[in-house]
Amino acid sequence: MTLLLAPMEGLLDATLRDVLTRTGGLDRCVSEFIRVTNTLLPDRVFLRVVPELLQGGRTLAGVPVRPQLLGSDPVCLADNAARLATLGPPGIDLNFGCPAKTVNNSRGGAVLLDEPELVGRIVAAVRRAVPAHVPVSAKMRLGFNDDRVAEDCAQAIAEAGADELVIHARTKAHGYRPPAYWERIAQVREAVPALRRMPVIANGEIWSVADARRCREVTGCDALMIGRGMVGDPGLALAIRGQDGVPWSQIEPLLGLFWDRVSARVERRHRAGRLKQWLNYLRRTYPEAQVAFDQLRLLHDPVLIEAWLAPRRAPASPQPA
Repeated sequence: MTLLLAPMEGLLDATLRDVLTRTGGLDRCVSEFIRVTNTLLPDRVFLRVVPELLQGGRTLAGVPVRPQLLGSDPVCLADNAARLATLGPPGIDLNFGCPAKTVNNSRGGAVLLDEPELVGRIVAAVRRAVPAHVPVSAKMRLGFNDDRVAEDCAQAIAEAGADELVIHARTKAHGYRPPAYWERIAQVREAVPALRRMPVIANGEIWSVADARRCREVTGCDALMIGRGMVGDPGLALAIRGQDGVPWSQIEPLLGLFWDRVSARVERRHRAGRLKQWLNYLRRTYPEAQVAFDQLRLLHDPVLIEAWLAPRRAPASPQPA
């Protein structure tokens, strides 16, 4: 079984990837998207989104991070993928799933799923542009307003030479509202023979071990991508593998580590919001996180938050991937 950590713009960045991969159970991460328009991006843009490229493309816990590109111009995406490949990533991912209106209005993300032929040309161009040893993967939703061309998009991606496909089991119109339509992933896999030659990874609404088990049964996929479920329960990947989860006593020191990483990368006025954002997810799993959230809810001054964290700090060594 393979478990991937999902890309989530505005939430799952390098800071949270660092922390979550320390708890164990994850095989790989995909970064939040790097937007490509009509220019060849400098290295610093790739490194800003995926600083792990400076350490062999892995988090400090040793988990590979695959950078993700988003755009609609096959030539420009190919040129940027070629440049990105010189930085030694453990693969390059392509975004055909972002539901954000601002992204879709500029012909990026899920809106491209209405144009399966263009999706295929993008994948083919990127595959030709990067060395053969660099895997090229794609992440798609079931469609934009509906899922009528899900099979066409998946076929275009597979036939264009992608090494792997993640399917988020919702359309753009569904947003992130439950349920996830896992049965459609099974139908797409059955209808597209080319998918039998490549791994297909199921994504969407995997919050628990029971969800993971049922998703695998319904989709027939042995590989899963988890996002918000892992943010709210950092022990979820381990639990899915049949191991013990992560108790609050191990989470609490990670709050300090998270705060340190946020403080190094985020403007002072936004730091408190990032910590509260993560606690808001953690309180789904840990009653102690609810207490912490209530205590910090009205605090905005980093000095006061640092004082709250001080007695909770402890060394947190990276765990093997």
